[in-house]
Amino acid sequence: MSKPSLVVGVDVGGTFTDVFVIDEKSGTVTTAKVPSTPGDQSIGFVQGVSNRVDDFADLKTVIHGTTVGTNALLERKGARTGIITTRGFRDVLEMRRRDRPTTWGLKGSFVPVVERPLRLEVDERVLADGTVALAVNVDQVQQCASALLEQGCEAVCVFFINGYANDHNEKIAVEAVRSVWPDSHVTAATEILPEIREFERLSTATLNATLQPVVSSYLDRLESSLQQRGFNGDVLIVQSNGGVMSLDSARRLPVRTALSGPAAGVIAAKAIAGAAGFGNIITCDMGGTSFDVSLIAGGEAALCAQTSIDFGMVVRTPMIEITTIGAGGGSIAWIDNSGMLQVGPASAGSDPGPVCYGLGNDQPTVTDANLVLGRINPQRPIGGKLATLDVMAARVAIDAVIGVPLGLDTESAAEAVLTLANARMAGAIRLVSIEQGHDPADFLAMPFGGGGALHTGALIRETGLKGALVPRFPGVTSALGCVVADMRHDRVQTVNRMLADTDTHALGQRMLAAAHECEALLKASDVEFSALVTRFELDMLYLGQTHSVAVPIEVPQTQLAITDVQAAFDTAYAAAYGRLLDNIPCRIMNFRVAVTGVRPTLDMAVFAPPAEQQASDASEIRRIYAGGEHYDANVYQRLDLPVDTLIEGPALLEQADATIYVDPGLQARVDAHGNLLIASDVESL
Repeated sequence: MSKPSLVVGVDVGGTFTDVFVIDEKSGTVTTAKVPSTPGDQSIGFVQGVSNRVDDFADLKTVIHGTTVGTNALLERKGARTGIITTRGFRDVLEMRRRDRPTTWGLKGSFVPVVERPLRLEVDERVLADGTVALAVNVDQVQQCASALLEQGCEAVCVFFINGYANDHNEKIAVEAVRSVWPDSHVTAATEILPEIREFERLSTATLNATLQPVVSSYLDRLESSLQQRGFNGDVLIVQSNGGVMSLDSARRLPVRTALSGPAAGVIAAKAIAGAAGFGNIITCDMGGTSFDVSLIAGGEAALCAQTSIDFGMVVRTPMIEITTIGAGGGSIAWIDNSGMLQVGPASAGSDPGPVCYGLGNDQPTVTDANLVLGRINPQRPIGGKLATLDVMAARVAIDAVIGVPLGLDTESAAEAVLTLANARMAGAIRLVSIEQGHDPADFLAMPFGGGGALHTGALIRETGLKGALVPRFPGVTSALGCVVADMRHDRVQTVNRMLADTDTHALGQRMLAAAHECEALLKASDVEFSALVTRFELDMLYLGQTHSVAVPIEVPQTQLAITDVQAAFDTAYAAAYGRLLDNIPCRIMNFRVAVTGVRPTLDMAVFAPPAEQQASDASEIRRIYAGGEHYDANVYQRLDLPVDTLIEGPALLEQADATIYVDPGLQARVDAHGNLLIASDVESL
């Protein structure tokens, strides 16, 4: 009996579930895109895999990017959760950082994920220096846990003030809770985030607790469904930091899956662009609901320490920096009370979907606008949900909702919808580039997702990008990212000492010990990887500052010298701000350790068109509308084009998972890996 050789990546989005399958034995690649099943994502997951895999026993590894956790938070459908905290600190979650939902005016409301009656207090106190001033009252803790169970709580978070400095009391309390709690849904705040700043620590830990029952239940159903079909391999889950973790880790740390799917897309973009010889990329992931943007500079994805899933719902854990706006294919176009055209953030999603789906929606979307302008083939819609798209219904909706109120004909109204959507997308690109000190002219866009490649030319024109690199399978790029992602575990611990007062040798030993813990977790997963790569960082700042800089540092096995730490800080600070501050001492706030288990590398040559593939003529000519004019655009079957094929816009390139639109005045060329390069002068890239 032959060994399983199929590795499958599955990314579940709001509209479609994307599947990428590679056979490690033959090197062949297949893809699938099927409608998502919001009620239970595991159903669409299994259906998608079944479309390309006959026998689940042939599956070696399944890697999954999931939105279960993100959706549960956004829709406030997490488990009923309780908090046990230090007396006097039950309102930390609600006080936040004294921010407000709207920038201007004292308006808006905030409802924390845990209501006040479920936030209980006990007697205990640890000082900021780690001194235990008052031992925790175990009887009180058990009484609180029992009270929360009686009130219907499914999960509980234990959070004690200054637990980052000394978690002695918190550990005792957690054991007391577990002695009466009926399952494993008990979260210790310092196990999730042993870092200074009480609100961020409590918010992250509480959201983890809220997600544990939801994500665990989903993963249990998924694992059971796969096993029932004969699967005996490993299931890995993509984390927000771009690495993957085991099912057990995902059940214990579900908050680390908060941006799982978008992170997978960035990892794929990094691998694709690197193989094509480009280190500077801005990813543009356009799905049915959102438009996700991230920057890759010098071959490295931008990372951030925290993000807000929604107002007041802060997650502080290492993650790929991704900016998301409501500008997907299903984003609804509408006229506001002042008579201005708006697009999003409301979305038609996959059900009922755009007007052209014919499933009951009468509000026009970005997809309807692209269809009316001739950029989507109504006879071959992506995803397999429908046989055809209703062009006339889309025209009627755009005309009634947008055209008549604005005094525009149908085509002009549809183009206005796309112009506004493109402007919003361009704003997101500027946010991650110009506002971070990067010149867009030094970057290529990488549009992917079901709709990203329809907007390539507009994004180049709006932002000054030098061109675009469209992957071989843009519609399933995030699923590919699942396959190429490495295993990864992170550790962070607060130090909070002046550098001059720090025993750097002891600090180095603590960092090495944390690295060994991460390595042990990686090895316990039984997943194959070719190497272990460890990265050490310190969060440091000058005395009197509140914002730190990330300081990469080498930690020797013997002695970490204070002079080496100072030199590393000077280098990092000068790179960030262009100067140093003389005669001001610096402080170490936290240390960070990231250990990556490098999984087998996917050779991007598998995407290259066959060497014997011959040039093909356009399969048809379609009438399109762009810039106020009608054009005859050549339509090509994208996967039939050989390497070095040069195409002049306007043109449309169709494939099962996406459509690529090449604007008038732009060129497109197929590179050696099957990617499509797009620019005004493609030979200059």
